[in-house]
Parts: sequence; C-alpha cells; structure tokens
Amino acid sequence: MAKLRMIVGALVALVLLAGCGQAGQQSQPQRTVTVLAAASLTESFDELGTRFTQQHPDVRVQFDYQGSSTLAEQIKQGRAADVFASADTKNMDKVRDLVGQPETFATNQLTIVVPPGNPAHIVSLADLAAPGRTVVVCAPQVPCGSATQKVAQASGVQLTPASEENDVKSVLQKVVAGEADAGLVYVTDAKAAGAQAQAVDFPEAQQAVNTYPIATIGAAPEKQLAAEFMAFVRGPVGREVLGQHGFGTP
Repeated sequence: MAKLRMIVGALVALVLLAGCGQAGQQSQPQRTVTVLAAASLTESFDELGTRFTQQHPDVRVQFDYQGSSTLAEQIKQGRAADVFASADTKNMDKVRDLVGQPETFATNQLTIVVPPGNPAHIVSLADLAAPGRTVVVCAPQVPCGSATQKVAQASGVQLTPASEENDVKSVLQKVVAGEADAGLVYVTDAKAAGAQAQAVDFPEAQQAVNTYPIATIGAAPEKQLAAEFMAFVRGPVGREVLGQHGFGTP
C-alpha cells in the first residue's frame, strides 16, 4: 500500500511539473508587429509573415490589408502601426512626414481577369468598352484604379465600369462571383485566383507599372521589429516569395 502511495505521489508530481512548464511557456512575452499593407499583397505577405515568425518565435505579425489610400488616411489620422506597404508611391507620399525612408520592394502591373472559359470572349482592353459588357475596376484613388486610368488614356479606350471598388480584391471577387464579365486587377491577383478566374494580358499594361514602397511608421510601437520586418521583405526571402507570387522585384 505504501508503495502504491509513493507511485501515485510521483505521478502527481510529474503532472504538476508539466503544468508549471506549460505555464512558463505561455507566460513568455510575445511581441506584435503590425503591418498595414495594400490588398494586393495579401497572399505574399501572409507567407512572409509565417516565414518571419519562424525566425522570430516570440513575434506575431498582424496584418491589415486594405486599399493603399484607405491605409494612408488612417496613418494620417494617427493609427498605431509599425509598417506601411503601399501599392504605389503616390499614397506613400501622402504620409511622407509620418514614416521613415521608403524603400522599393516590388513592382506589379494590370491584367484583365475574366470568369473561367471567358464567356464574354474578351481578348483585348478595347473589348471592355464594347456595348453590353459588365466591367469592374478599382476606384481612381486606389493604386489599381489610378493604373486603370493610365492604361485607358494611353490606349484611347473609354471605359464605363459597372462599379468602382475600394481595393483590388473586391474587383477580383466580383468577377469570381460571376457579377461581371471582366475586371482590371494586378497580375498577382489573377495568379492568386487560380482556377477561379483566368487572365487576359494586354500590351497597354506596360504603360502603368506600379512601384511598391515600404516604410516604418514614425510612431511605431515596435520600431526595432518594424525595421527588421522591412529588411526581411527586401531581403533574399522576401524577393523569393514575392517573385513566386508574380511580383517583379528590384
């Protein structure tokens, strides 16, 4: 009986020690770096966030993906965050006094995205202006909307969109959902859609190649982490991941 009590006591002690070990692990401080990023960066930055955390186990990367113009306005209004990655230089310039030195980390350009099988038989930018076509684009203040205006002007095509969305993912979603015959999105978004949509490249897209800058936010709660994440994005791993997702890299 005494031997049984000794065994039970030893087991209880082991359980308590294991519990203390878990509690110790859970109590380790975890830091968070908050990244405000253009919607077109969703898939690539999600992967980069995972890779960054693998190298920094005590760090959580928190992303907020929206249109660059929306994020720039939030920064101007004092939103607390650490890093801003914009889909164009125009919106980064809007917060130039509130961020560190921006650095280019990627380029991107437009493509036409259509539902699988291309039921409206769209093969060129001019086809988007044909009567009866339902076309969705980004709003003018959004980088993909500004690029849309540039390619339309360069080609002399007069677009009459059914809607103007606040970010490129919303354009893609309308096409995927069958609510539009076509939309203008970045090549990276068309690639991310996989079998849900197909891309129709057009030569005029070369007239509006977007440059993506990244910068640490001046009032960043985690200044050192912000600088480390920015360097990570611009480093070998960042270039590899961005390239795999269809971005051009410097």
